[in-house]
Amino acid sequence: MNHGCTVLAQILTGLDPKEFHRCASRHPMARETPSLSAYDHFAVMVFAQLTYRESLRDIQACLGSRPRLLYHSGIRGTVKRCNLAYANEHRAAALFAELAMILMRRARRLYADTPAELDLDGELFAIDASLIELSMAVFPWARWQGTQAAVKLNVMLAVNTELPVFCSLSSGKRHDVKFLDDIIWVAGSYYVFDRGYFDCARWWRIHQAGAWFVTRAKCNTRFYVCESRRVDKTTGLRCDQTIRLNSAKARKGYPDKLRRIRYYDAESDLSLVFLTNNFELPALVVAMIYKRRWEIELFFRWIKQHLRLRGFFSTKPNGVAVQVWSAICAYLLVAIAKQRLELPESLHQILQIISISALEKIPLHQLFEKYDTTNDPPNTGIQLEINGF
Repeated sequence: MNHGCTVLAQILTGLDPKEFHRCASRHPMARETPSLSAYDHFAVMVFAQLTYRESLRDIQACLGSRPRLLYHSGIRGTVKRCNLAYANEHRAAALFAELAMILMRRARRLYADTPAELDLDGELFAIDASLIELSMAVFPWARWQGTQAAVKLNVMLAVNTELPVFCSLSSGKRHDVKFLDDIIWVAGSYYVFDRGYFDCARWWRIHQAGAWFVTRAKCNTRFYVCESRRVDKTTGLRCDQTIRLNSAKARKGYPDKLRRIRYYDAESDLSLVFLTNNFELPALVVAMIYKRRWEIELFFRWIKQHLRLRGFFSTKPNGVAVQVWSAICAYLLVAIAKQRLELPESLHQILQIISISALEKIPLHQLFEKYDTTNDPPNTGIQLEINGF
């Protein structure tokens, strides 16, 4: 029998307690709740994400039914609905955002040796945003357009490891392209994004930083061709050109040359036009880079399907932000545990098993050990001899 910590506590070891307390000291509450510390609040919110809790009453009922295990889960305070409601509204969501950034850096270090599918001389990042829809009747402060309400999660994803490396949460009204102003560009890295980030001035900043970008061109993009190169049309390529943007605003924003590649995708019967500032890569590799952008769409789909981002425990802006950031923290903690224990299962399988074992006292790796006894021979070495029969 395991007399140590629970599965939940083992998952939370992905975050150093010293780092947590340093972050918590930078974001104190106006009126602290002695019965529910910052770490208790964080642990409970991660528990809610990992076990698919529906409401604060649901959380209180589940944790209240196993009071002896809370201490071994790292939760020292009193978990009550009123305490959680107050903490969600008044404890700064910036604390959870800062913790998410710490976990992103730790996960990135653990997955540093993951082999890349594309043979690039720099790391590949995908940039995109996704709306988290809310009810207009319950969240009137999040009005997006018309009768719709939403907040927007902006993510820069490391394509190779499928892990976020930078995120921000903004109003649904904020345009996607403004997220590019928050990113620190790394020289030699590759950044891929869709047409929602069409902004020549911001592309120029990426180019000036020594980084590479790949994006799709809009159908009304005005340009003239400086040079054309031959392509192998059997691969789906249709043209590989050096161009300059033609409109005054575009040329002012990006005064240098761009590379334009047109690719025909036979499976979807689509003709795609890509723009990039890299002239060294083969044209087909540029098309493959844009195809890898789909990883960030899969990331958004995964967290929305498998974490608690549809029903919210609070109707206040801070409470919604706390829940979104705790979902990202839960995702990263599971990814860290998977890499640290070298678990072969997918994140989905790990999350499903943890969801029913979060408060069990069992070493985490034993949850995923498979024992096959179907082919074991019976132990007939020592048999009792019964005489008279």
